[in-house]
Formats: sequence, C-alpha cells, structure tokens
Amino acid sequence: MTQPFSFPPVPAEIPQGDMPGDRICIGEEHIRKAQAIFPRLLEEMKQLSSTPGSMPEKTVVAVCGGSGVGKSEIASVLAWYLNQQGIGTYIMSGDNYPRRIPRDNDLERVRVFRQGGLQGLVARDLLTPERSTRLRALWEADTDADPALAAEPWLGFYQQSGRRMLTAYLGTPRETDFDEVSRILALFHQGTGAIHLKRMGRETTELWYDRVDFSSTRVLILEWTHGNSDWLEGVDIPVLLNSTPAETLAHRRARNRDGKTDSAFTTMVLEIEQKKLESQAAKARIILSKQGELMTYVDYRRRMAEC
Repeated sequence: MTQPFSFPPVPAEIPQGDMPGDRICIGEEHIRKAQAIFPRLLEEMKQLSSTPGSMPEKTVVAVCGGSGVGKSEIASVLAWYLNQQGIGTYIMSGDNYPRRIPRDNDLERVRVFRQGGLQGLVARDLLTPERSTRLRALWEADTDADPALAAEPWLGFYQQSGRRMLTAYLGTPRETDFDEVSRILALFHQGTGAIHLKRMGRETTELWYDRVDFSSTRVLILEWTHGNSDWLEGVDIPVLLNSTPAETLAHRRARNRDGKTDSAFTTMVLEIEQKKLESQAAKARIILSKQGELMTYVDYRRRMAEC
C-alpha cells in the first residue's frame, strides 16, 4: 500500500509560471486543493511508466479550468511538491501563446462579436440606418452584449449572431497557436535538452523567446485555460479545476482581475469558455471541484447539471 505523502510547509515564495509580469498570491485554499490533487497525480504518473511503480522519464501535466479558478497558484504548489520529491518540474504558462498580445486579443474578441452581430442583421435584412446609430451608441457605452437588450428582437438576434461568431473564435487556432504549444510538448517528450519558449507582454515590443534548460526536468506543468483542448497534442495528465460561471465571476471580482469584470461581454466570454471546458471534461484524468473535492466525471456531470 502506498504510504500517505507528508506535505512539507509551503514557503511564502516558490517558483511560479513563466508569464511575464504575472504575480500570484498563494493562499491556504490553493495549498489545500494542491494537497488533494497531489497523491492522485503521483498515481496517474506511475500508471504512465513502462516500469511498474516507477515514474516516467517525461510527463506533461495540464492544469486547466476557467479564468480565475486558481490554475497559476495550484500549479505552482504542485510543482513545488514534485521538486521536493526530487522530480524536476517546470511551469509553462499557455497564456504566452495567443496570436495577439493580450490587449489586442481583447479588442479582437469584441470585434469578432460585433462583426458577427452585424453580419447576422444584414443576412436577415434587419440593419437600418436608425439601428446602426443605436448600435454605435451601445458600442461606445460597451453595453451591446447586455442580455436585457434581447427584449428588442433585432438586438436579440444581433447578440445571438455575435455570440455564435465569438464561440467560433474563442479557444480555437484562430485565437491561439496550438501548433507551437504542441511542438514544445513534443520536444519535451523527446528529451530535448533546451527548448526556446515564447514570452509575451502587453505591448507589441514585448515579445521574445528564452532558451530554457530541460535536461533535469521530468515534469512539465502547463497551466492554461485551454490545457485540455482538442486542438492540443502532447498532454499526458489533464487536471481540470472545475467552477461554475457564477463561481468564476465571484473569484474574478475578488481578485479585481480586470476593469470590466462585471461587464456583460466578460460574462459572455466566461460562459462560452465554460461550455468548451464542459465539452472537453471527459478527457480529464483528475477533476477537482471548487470546494476542493476530487470528482469522477459522473460526479462532474451531475454537479454541472445542477447549476
């Protein structure tokens, strides 16, 4: 029988992901959740090894989930525990791999939504000069995604068409370079000693690559919303941190993650992300609830159906 793992105290400062400028604050909740995941993670890793009871030479673990669910913090604690076991671990942030810098991608998301809404109105011959003027006013106020506007049928159709177009953009190769991330994971699995990893800031001039030594690294933790995506190849153990859209929004408010946390558009993005996470959840090897409980996929489906 496997002996229970004795968790050493987590220092105030431990290594974290490689997203430039990212600052995380690890709390007792993150440590508690990491401790719930860690023994199961070790078991999953041993199952991947060709030698019974041993660890594989190279393992890619993806810590995924909705925005603000604690991926960065929990991934950092898991990496620290693995390193304490003598298993060299590196944390890679998937947020370095969108096709546009974060500011421009935020604008592109809005553009895609509005373009889709306009195209839907045009296809139904519903776009009049008066409605165009109304839309411009809503755009300036950043309220065109407000669901209350759907009481007006033409605005409801605008939002429906825009949401459909936004869904076809979020978390797809149009938004993110999944091929580059998959290539990096393949190089890691092949035992490549050093790999160039992308770094991205918030300005167009803040884009570069660092050469990272992986010669002593046995586990690569990819912390990323899209870490369990069907577009991504090379993940051995997907870990899903589950939360409902309401729980995610509450967490973002507590962190004050951005200036538009309560906007209707941000809420729409979170809802679309959640649907995509749900569609991929069956592939997760480990699922943890918002309350920190390990769940089966059946438990997960039941929990989400209750929301």
